[in-house]
Amino acid sequence: MAVTAVSSKASTVQLHVPFLDLKTQYSELREEINGVLLEVAESTAFALGPKVEEFEKAFAEFVGSRHCVAVNSGTSALHLALLAADVGPGDEVLTVPMTFIATCWAISYVGARPVFVDVDSETCTMDIDQVQQRITPRTRAILPVHLYGQSADMEPLIRLAERHGLKVIEDAAQAHAATYQNLHVGRFGLCGCFSFYPGKNLGAYGEGGAVVTDDDQAADRMRALRDHAQRRKHHHEEIGYNYRMDGFQGAVLNVKLRQLNRWTDARRRVAASYLDGLADLSVRLPQEAAGRRHAWHLFVAQHPQRDQIRDELTTQGVQTGLHYPVPVHLQPAYRHLGYGLGDFPVAERIGRECFSLPMFPEMTEEQSRAVCDALNRILQS
Repeated sequence: MAVTAVSSKASTVQLHVPFLDLKTQYSELREEINGVLLEVAESTAFALGPKVEEFEKAFAEFVGSRHCVAVNSGTSALHLALLAADVGPGDEVLTVPMTFIATCWAISYVGARPVFVDVDSETCTMDIDQVQQRITPRTRAILPVHLYGQSADMEPLIRLAERHGLKVIEDAAQAHAATYQNLHVGRFGLCGCFSFYPGKNLGAYGEGGAVVTDDDQAADRMRALRDHAQRRKHHHEEIGYNYRMDGFQGAVLNVKLRQLNRWTDARRRVAASYLDGLADLSVRLPQEAAGRRHAWHLFVAQHPQRDQIRDELTTQGVQTGLHYPVPVHLQPAYRHLGYGLGDFPVAERIGRECFSLPMFPEMTEEQSRAVCDALNRILQS
């Protein structure tokens, strides 16, 4: 990619474009949302309860899985999934360094060791060609991340895992409604893990998460583990956790799930507008891989002069984000793993160059056009 000089003479655009606009989304659903919140308040079913059970059934059907276990965060979902896969101390789990750090927290929580595989430069997901060389006798599971809303390349990954007797846990925290070969992500491995943090494509009004699985035994164990490891009250069969989903969050997610396909279509329109309006610039743009339906949780572009570009966009009223500037292998919390600068060059380059443009389903054509116009002014040919 040729690097073009960044202009310091860009004129200020009048239209303010936020990175995310949850207020507009709430205003569209206010009456229905307030109604279900009142139902929970009057029922006093504040922890788990009917609204959570209703959401579990609906989300399992949406993904195409037999079971959905609702929990209090995406991090908790990953933790329970690894426990259900019998991953523990001394084991190794293959994952990627280009992800939110919670992916690795869960591996550490069970006492296992994250072993990193670099990402593919085009999709920013696990480079399948590098997985084989990272497998050791201690490898117990593979944890691919469907980053930014695009699926990892699951078919060869599943074949490889089966050949080596490894479990696959999908981190689908950013990939609600994304598909791979026309199947929803989350249903390829033993478990698929989702986050419902407010800014996600399907976001709660607080924290929330879920694990989907077709494995009856795994689902039964995770349901017990999230509730202090009790299948019946006051009988605790192993070390458990307080990972229950709140009734309020289940109620909100029930309402919002019915809008998810429409919102995903809207995100895809925004992404198409960006891809068209920024096509001639000296900036690396994300692409949708063949056979995959990108859910566009984030629209992450890349440029060597990322920080200067972000400053100019801020001046012009366009908010941006960073996902993620410091890969996990370079985080102080994981210094003990022994990795260093240069070990995963693709992830490190993405970290240096990435910046996320505004992306939310309520974006207007005027807003997406303003973002494109601002970048075109900044990156002059």
